[in-house]
Amino acid sequence: MGVEAGRLAVTLDLLTDALVMVMQHGVYCQSARQPGKPAIDIQAISLNVEQAKELVQSVIGEIRSREGAAPFRGR
Repeated sequence: MGVEAGRLAVTLDLLTDALVMVMQHGVYCQSARQPGKPAIDIQAISLNVEQAKELVQSVIGEIRSREGAAPFRGR
């Protein structure tokens, strides 16, 4: 994948782990106004982490397409 995309892939894994932890916490911190849903701050955190994951995924995709279009350099 290359150094840059590899680092972003590790970042993606870390964001996924953080999202799992936030969602587990959301099971115990339920919203008083929306029964069955996580507290509002947990919802905001999970949304931000999801958006960060999407951004990292799009950058990895751009790197892959750029690398695919570039001529072979014998890595």
